[in-house]
Amino acid sequence: MAGVMPLTLRRMSSSLRSRMRDRSPGLGPALAGGALAAGLGLGACAALVMVLWVSSPYPDSGPGGALHVAAALWLLAHGVELVRTETLSGAPQPVGLTPLLLLALPVWLVYRAARDATDASDEPDGPPPVPARTAWTGVVLGYLGVGAAAALYASGGEPRPEWTWVTVCLPLLAGGAAGVGVWAGAGRPHPPVSSRLPHWVRGDTLGTAARAAGVATAVLAGGGALLLGASLVWHGDTARLAFTQLTQGWTGRLTVLLLAVTLVPNAALWSASYALGPGFALGAGHLVHPLASDPAPLLPPFPLLAAVPDAGAGTPLNWAVALVPMAAGVTAGWFVAASAVRRARPWLHWSAGRSVGVLTLAALLCALALTLLAELSGGPLGTSALSRFGPVGWQTGPAAALWLLLLGTPVTLTARAWRLRGLRRGGVLPARRAKKRPRPTTARASRAAEASPQLPGPAPEPEREDLYDFLEADTPEPAAPAPRTPDRGENGQRGEDGQRGETGQRGDNGARGEPADRSDEGDRSEAGDHGGPGDRSEADDQREREVPSPGDPTSSEREEAPGPAAAPRAPEPAEALSRTPESGPDPAGPHASA
Repeated sequence: MAGVMPLTLRRMSSSLRSRMRDRSPGLGPALAGGALAAGLGLGACAALVMVLWVSSPYPDSGPGGALHVAAALWLLAHGVELVRTETLSGAPQPVGLTPLLLLALPVWLVYRAARDATDASDEPDGPPPVPARTAWTGVVLGYLGVGAAAALYASGGEPRPEWTWVTVCLPLLAGGAAGVGVWAGAGRPHPPVSSRLPHWVRGDTLGTAARAAGVATAVLAGGGALLLGASLVWHGDTARLAFTQLTQGWTGRLTVLLLAVTLVPNAALWSASYALGPGFALGAGHLVHPLASDPAPLLPPFPLLAAVPDAGAGTPLNWAVALVPMAAGVTAGWFVAASAVRRARPWLHWSAGRSVGVLTLAALLCALALTLLAELSGGPLGTSALSRFGPVGWQTGPAAALWLLLLGTPVTLTARAWRLRGLRRGGVLPARRAKKRPRPTTARASRAAEASPQLPGPAPEPEREDLYDFLEADTPEPAAPAPRTPDRGENGQRGEDGQRGETGQRGDNGARGEPADRSDEGDRSEAGDHGGPGDRSEADDQREREVPSPGDPTSSEREEAPGPAAAPRAPEPAEALSRTPESGPDPAGPHASA
């Protein structure tokens, strides 16, 4: 018994080690990848802050304070709101304006970590691919572990993070970016939710709408950046003066320049919202839009704020910014039309209703994207008048969707019709025929003709002899022998009587394929024995006077319907003598006697 227990324990430990060895390569590297992504982002912020602190001629704190600022800046890049407690008034002041350029760094790092954790090895003997759920869980847990440590460290310095925002923003960003990375690493499979969508949303429809929304959002953001640059050039003197008013020395000016660069994406989205119509807020209750500009008084002299239009009513120059949303709507409409009628697959072109539906879906996706970006690009810089800076998301998103629908719909329909016309003129698609409106009677007759099925034609009427094929002859008819040339040497009179004697059983009706009765056979056999034409004529006359039976066909019917087995040929001499009175001349006539 003592020997059995160690053996059992060894087997259990080996099984446990094998299971851990099979599971650890998936979760372990994923945890390490998430922690590494968080460490790289935190290290980049710390390196930037430390360089500026070292180069500053008048540092306000030691290296510990600089590291606290670096950790707070890294959390601010995730959307976490900070609080400044050391103010002139003594009241805490929130800082919630997220630099979008810094936000791009952690998003890209988490995405890369999740994608690398899911990728399978190219080597044949490499480890198996990591499941998507395991990779996502490992990356998110590793990233949140480092993020929680950074938040604990930053809470002991100035500024300090709000823990409510930490518990919301960090998991949301890490989970979303890791999900996209796992999806990309797994080969971009179709999500199972696509099978529950309507048929016109699946497949190319959803992809085309997403691409059109992305293109429209990019056009709006790019147009906003163009407007920002043009306004900075227009107000160049004010922007240059802001550098000298904020700080002195190249270190301070470099810091202001770096801060302005990180806020350029925010300012571009502000300009896009300005072009769409809702504008943005420069203080609580102070809006700036194309129709009027009302910035808050006593704003800090910051270079990007120099691009704000002058206070007062808008001018035609301000109204010209509507070209940006017009370009976005035209681009989205053209993009949808290009996907609706593809030259590679012209026979699978979309209908006009489906094309407009895809454009509507693209407008909704663009509205969601701009709503989220507008909310992220703004935030408070203090209390009271500084409690609101940036565009209002719930106004910017619907405005973008409205612009895309108003301008994209005619562009989509026109471009689609033009592409179809070009394909029809080139012979790729059949030309459309003009539909003529028929008269009511003609239309009704045509519909009745189309509805009635095609009936087969009448069957050919059977021949008259076929109608009586069911009648049985009195005696079975032997098969007709093959015709042969009569032998003149057997009979002296050209072999007529001999041939008639041989064919006496067949008779005239047998040669013609008709049923014959026994009385006729007897008469003809007697005529064959005598061999004289006179006897044959009396028998024929007697048969002509006989009344036909109800089941026998009349002579006229026999005359009209020859037997199908009789082949057309020249009559033999013996057959000419054996013809019935109905079909041949009168045997008593002059030709018979001759």
